[in-house]
Amino acid sequence: MKQTSDSNKNLIKNITKELTQPFIDLFHSSRALWGVNLSYLLEGLTYFGMVGLLAIFFNDFIGLDDIDAGRMVGFQTAGITLAMLFLGATVDWIGIRKSFLISLSIMLVGRTLLTISPEMGPTGLWNTAHIFSMLGILGIIIGYGIYQPAAYAAVKKFTTPATAAMGYAMLYAIMNLGGFLPGLISPPVRKAAGITGVFWVYVVLTVVGIIVVFFILSKKVVQKAIDNSSQETKEKIAEDKEKEDAMTAKEKLAFYIKNFPLKDLRFLYFIFILIFVQTLFAHNWLTLPLYTSRAFEGFVQNNFEFFVNLNPILIFILAPMVTALTSQKNTYTMMIIGTFVMAAPTFLLVLGPNIYTLLAFLFIMTLGEAMWQPRFLQWVAEIAPKNMTGIYMGIGQFPWFLTKVITSLYSGWFLMNYCPTDVPPSEMNTEMMWFIYGLIAMITPFGLLLARKWMMKGFKTKHEV
Repeated sequence: MKQTSDSNKNLIKNITKELTQPFIDLFHSSRALWGVNLSYLLEGLTYFGMVGLLAIFFNDFIGLDDIDAGRMVGFQTAGITLAMLFLGATVDWIGIRKSFLISLSIMLVGRTLLTISPEMGPTGLWNTAHIFSMLGILGIIIGYGIYQPAAYAAVKKFTTPATAAMGYAMLYAIMNLGGFLPGLISPPVRKAAGITGVFWVYVVLTVVGIIVVFFILSKKVVQKAIDNSSQETKEKIAEDKEKEDAMTAKEKLAFYIKNFPLKDLRFLYFIFILIFVQTLFAHNWLTLPLYTSRAFEGFVQNNFEFFVNLNPILIFILAPMVTALTSQKNTYTMMIIGTFVMAAPTFLLVLGPNIYTLLAFLFIMTLGEAMWQPRFLQWVAEIAPKNMTGIYMGIGQFPWFLTKVITSLYSGWFLMNYCPTDVPPSEMNTEMMWFIYGLIAMITPFGLLLARKWMMKGFKTKHEV
């Protein structure tokens, strides 16, 4: 009995150490990394706060129907991912700090244009208000196309091998904490000043984000973070710089072409098979806001922003904990398990609108997301060759572009046919809508499982020089 008791104590001790040590390591990380996290918190709050209201904004203020409003949301979300494909390399050329400042400034202009668009002329499809709103979205697209790769390139640069996994998980978690806060901020502001009033709050927060980067992520702080990295990291940086300086322009171009990620079939399969489960991400802003405000009555309907933004706060709590417990597990295995856990609970919504099944769906889906999404982002960053992190992150996110485009094309149709406006919940058929969405999402874990042997033969976990 004593031996069993000691074994249990050792097991608890090991689990506790696995859970706490990554947080301890991260806590002692550089001021530069904390500056990146603070910026990402503000940006998560602003981005998710606006995108969660965007479909309703286009309905009520720009005069578009559900299908066209869904396309506008898809234009922004898909456009951001496409922009990362083309603008991700900008980070590698101009540096992290400049990338942050330029991207946030462009987003400030875009968000301002979007907010004032209803006052610029007649509403309706392709009228003045609509055109100005699209110009605003274009600014957000360009800015975010630079911002997102810059954030993950910063984590790669400002962390050590001991803090890398938790660094990526915390960045992802903090962005989602920012994504939860609109659920608290938005309802009272929206009730007092309308959706445009909420948007003005986010314009101001974008200004705050610029100030944070300018003062906290100074040149001196960035350099100090690099200088304080581990000896192994510093030696690797010095070695890479020495090799890069010795290369001619022709050799650099040859290196870039040789390591271009689109040449790797396993890389392509791995990122594109994720499209199906990623549709659930897109439904967080394309479907859930209208589903919770139409198919429910009472508390859920009146506070739909809270439920729409519950996923981010759960990610903030779960992602670091799950990462701490699974950081030593095989990445591909975690992708299979995580995507299955994320996709399966969609079928709970087939039981019909109910606050308990809604909460269960959101919790289990988020647990699955916490199991695979931070690991995927870390994997893409770590297999990237030197000075190619930005372009790898951009291409790694390219399936997001297709996901957002495809999902936005059919989500409006599904809402109009299965969850239409001005129709009592009893006459809707949201059950069929979620059943189809569940089948789509399940393609990912089964696709990963079927390709496991082929994928594992040449599956990279680090960049090989």
